[in-house]
Amino acid sequence: MASPRFERSLPMNLSRRSLLQLPALAAAAADKFPETGWRLKTRTSKEVAASPISIGFETLDRMMFDPERTYPHLAKLGVKWARCQTGWARTEQRKGEYDFGWLDNVVDSLLKIGIQPWFNLGYGNTLYTPGPKHPSAVGWVPLNSDEARQAWVRYVERLAERYRTRVKHWELWNEPNISGFWQPEKPSAEGYMDFVRMTAPAIRARIPDSVLIGLALAGTSALDYVERCFELGLGKLVDKISYHPYRAVPEENYEADLKALRGIAHRYKPGMGLWQGENGAPSTNNSTGALRQYEWDEGRQAKWLLRRLLTDIRLGVELTSYFQTVDMVNYVWSSGQSGQTNSKGVLRGHDYTPKASYYALQYLCAVFDAGTQPAEYLLKVERADPKLELPALQCGTFVRNGYAVCAFWYPANLQEGFAFRRARVSIWSGKAAKLENPVLVDLLTGDVTLPVKPAKSAAGWTFDDVLVKDYPMLLADREAVS
Repeated sequence: MASPRFERSLPMNLSRRSLLQLPALAAAAADKFPETGWRLKTRTSKEVAASPISIGFETLDRMMFDPERTYPHLAKLGVKWARCQTGWARTEQRKGEYDFGWLDNVVDSLLKIGIQPWFNLGYGNTLYTPGPKHPSAVGWVPLNSDEARQAWVRYVERLAERYRTRVKHWELWNEPNISGFWQPEKPSAEGYMDFVRMTAPAIRARIPDSVLIGLALAGTSALDYVERCFELGLGKLVDKISYHPYRAVPEENYEADLKALRGIAHRYKPGMGLWQGENGAPSTNNSTGALRQYEWDEGRQAKWLLRRLLTDIRLGVELTSYFQTVDMVNYVWSSGQSGQTNSKGVLRGHDYTPKASYYALQYLCAVFDAGTQPAEYLLKVERADPKLELPALQCGTFVRNGYAVCAFWYPANLQEGFAFRRARVSIWSGKAAKLENPVLVDLLTGDVTLPVKPAKSAAGWTFDDVLVKDYPMLLADREAVS
């Protein structure tokens, strides 16, 4: 009989047949464990008290989607944060006149469903930054004239005054280290720090307890740029830094890159937190935007999402944000409309229905809220299949409400075929976390099953014949995932 803590019903719009059609899932479904039928219970965003997981709600400065159609889905998702772009060009369409109505609706609608907005400040405004090919002035920096500078500061002051009780976290520009978002000049640390010095005081004066986030770095490799910003005083002006680590294999060189970024930040400001502020993968082969050159479908996207966010959580990143809520049809770049869809949403752009990635994110949010923290205890995966490459295996150990949660997966290239491998898993959690009634959780499907051949001894638990997949699986105490 299924535990009352788990749901038997399939998620909305995702039948078991459609799940089996996802790449590589048919093989998994054919190899079921005993007592199948439980499903991880999801939670609404209101039901989650706190979480490190954010969803991208960007591009409304360009009116790229209808936010009203997303709120019912977001309410059920379980995320606690949403990154929103403030849209100077959309707000001030006549000099000195500000219409914040659209942004008020976004902020208040998100707060109403239990999601805290955080702002990404930008972009330019053709009233003051002439030259953009699109009215949204994406990427155009207001440093070109005294008039533009003064107009920007006035806008930020009005923005901070209006949202001082509703939004505390403010990110200063987006991807200033690449030319597409730093126009018309060449990107430079000196230019960005000029912008930060102009912007940060306008927010601090009106929101003394604001949390300012610097860089919003494109990629993780511009280390000279980052260090130069800190040399010029970034650490004295902002509280955290953010970055966008786009890559087809989420884990590839990521831990080393993160260590380098942390190292720079902590040399200048010990303990400074890092936010993974924007990262997503397409669900179609004809997408525009980052990672468009690779083969994608909805199954690959869902696996990528789980690996990206759980890697961040495993490595202690304070906040990790998935880009984006919904596909952006006729995506707008700094050069104007692309005529293509950026298919990174967890909702489909043509009808706002959930993809497999939506449900995967729901399941992840249900377990990895602020009550789940990294913990140090033994999780050992031994080869039962000679094809399993143990050195590459990704593992994470956590404690949730006193109980053990262990994650493991193989960082396969999602554009290549991967046959699930069998392994022998050993866990000894001692006093760090209780493990009394172990269950196996599939974060892609939400299935909760009893593991095969569990054995308990003084040395802990041993599980024979566990499948290692190309996306995260959990071995956890039943109470940890209730």
